[in-house]
Order: sequence, then structure tokens, then C-alpha cells
Amino acid sequence: MNTSPGVYGRKVGNTQIFTDDGNVKRVTVIEAGPITVIGKRTKERDGYNALIFGFGERKEKHTTKPLAGQYAAEKGLFKEANTKAKRTVKELRCDDEFYGKFEIGAVLKLEEIFKEGELIDAQGLTRGRGFTGVMKRWGFSGFPATHGTHEYRRHGGSIGTNMTPGRTLPNVKMGGQYGNETVSTLNLKVVKIIADKHLLLIEGGTPGSKGGLVLIRQAVKKKGKRKAI
Repeated sequence: MNTSPGVYGRKVGNTQIFTDDGNVKRVTVIEAGPITVIGKRTKERDGYNALIFGFGERKEKHTTKPLAGQYAAEKGLFKEANTKAKRTVKELRCDDEFYGKFEIGAVLKLEEIFKEGELIDAQGLTRGRGFTGVMKRWGFSGFPATHGTHEYRRHGGSIGTNMTPGRTLPNVKMGGQYGNETVSTLNLKVVKIIADKHLLLIEGGTPGSKGGLVLIRQAVKKKGKRKAI
């Protein structure tokens, strides 16, 4: 399990920036903050160490009384944070070093977690495509559009044999549900950190649609020691 330092954020969209040497870089903008530590999981009580993050404003009319009580009541789970109910609450398992850096109520600073030029992993929920055919889901070429093809232009072709084994074998690629699954993209590069606006600019694309939740962590499979490039 990746227990490297990281944060949750929302995907704003894609844009491009120019570097000092005049090159253009295509980047994904992640709004990661302000993120408040509203609780902690401990090994003694829960069996593992984790920080509970809260971010985004939740309207009072959309906040149920049980949820509001978690922040305000004497025995509420997040009472120590002394904050209003958050729109998004997520927990992040982490190592002892990162766990000990933050107390309940602290606000995370991106420049203390990431460095420009370092490699990170991005995890998010991909866009759902619904029930799709084999051409969109698996990249099949389909049948010829002419020369006698009739009603089978986007079909997948044969899915088995007649005599032996006389059945459809497992794992044959067919149409079905596509998208709407958790995907990790490894070893992306942090191009720029805009600390005052809580923005991370990451080179390339990250999983998910605009407004989707993305987990950003220091890369787990990078080679060599962590250093800015």
C-alpha cells in the first residue's frame, strides 16, 4: 500500500503553460485546498494511522443533524477540529513521519508536501461511458463498410468454435460496462505549485472528469531518491 505523503483535490481542468526556456507544457490543474485535518485514526484505537481530511464548504440546509453533530457535539468525531461541516471528508493512510507533522485543526500547505519537478501518482474515478460496444471499449476495427457486409459493421466477430471446445472461452472481449472505475496514473511530474490558490499543475492528464475527486501522492515506483528536477 502506498503510504507516501499526499492530498486530495478536485480536477479543475486542463490548460497549458510556458516554461522559462520557451517550451509549452500541457498540464492538469488540481485544486487541493484549503484542506483541514479534522481527525486522526490511531493504531491503538483503529489499528492503523491515518489523517482525516475535510475540504469544501457545505451549506447548512444540506447538512443533516447527525452530520452537524459530529462537528459540534461534545462526543462528536470531529469536535476537536473546531470547524463547520465539510463538503468532502476523506482519510489518508500515511507513515508515522507524515502522520506526526499535523495536529487536528491544521491546514495543509502544498509546498510542504510536494516540490516542483518531483514525480507523483494520481488516482481518480474515470468518466463513465455506460454500456459500450467492442469498438469503443476494446478498440476493435469492425467489419468492412462495403463488399457485402450486412448488419455487422460494428460487431465483434466470432466468439468461439463449433466442435472443440464447443463453447465460448473465458475472457473473450465483448461489449459491456466501460469507465466509472478507479484508475491510477503513475510517475506524473509536478510542473508548478501555486500555493496561495492551493493549485497543483501536473504535466499530462489525470483520471476523472472536471470536478472529480483526485488523490495525489508522491510516486511509489520512482527510481532514485526524491529530489526536485
